[in-house]
Amino acid sequence: MREIAPEEILGPLNEVEAKNSPKRLYVSGDLAFFDLGPRVSVVGSRQASEDGLKRARSLARSLVEHGIVVVSGMAEGIDTAAHQSSIDSGGRTIAVLGNGLDRFFPASNRRLQEELLRSHLVVSQFPAGTSARRGNFPMRNRTMALLTDATVIVEAGESSGTLHQGWEALRLGRLLFLMESLTLREDLTWPKEMIRFGAQVLARENLEDVLQAMPHRTRERVAF
Repeated sequence: MREIAPEEILGPLNEVEAKNSPKRLYVSGDLAFFDLGPRVSVVGSRQASEDGLKRARSLARSLVEHGIVVVSGMAEGIDTAAHQSSIDSGGRTIAVLGNGLDRFFPASNRRLQEELLRSHLVVSQFPAGTSARRGNFPMRNRTMALLTDATVIVEAGESSGTLHQGWEALRLGRLLFLMESLTLREDLTWPKEMIRFGAQVLARENLEDVLQAMPHRTRERVAF
């Protein structure tokens, strides 16, 4: 485990980024993952539907095929599907935790987290020994949005904590994509609101174009 400043992987931060960035990050794994290509967060409900899980797996596989590093939060549901599909597709994945690197949450994902610690990359703003607490996850979501070039919300209800990351991505000037299936649900009001503030719809028809044009924020800040 190493302790680093966010600037060591993101380069100089602008005023908004600096205001919303943790002072330190704790990392375990290969930091070169931050230089290998665009980083996209794939996030969504912990209690995902089977269709949502299928979409998460398919999206992660497509991202890997385009050389994109998949980032997620090690939660059950969409996060787990995204991490595992990335690994199964031969890609690279990064987990951003809401607890210390030495804690495993949820316990059901211990084996998955151990695999990422060995062969991929795990990041946390919380020091070793910090347990997962409800108040940690909004901070984790903000940090995940900061560390990635774009966030994709695969599936989320009206009160899902995932929505916090969507709004943080927009506030930080990152791309935000909503799976088209979300915009077709009459029981959800938040997709229209996020689209009004700049979120884009990700559908089969535009997936290829979006992935090929994905920006990449390097340490030298040469992208965008």
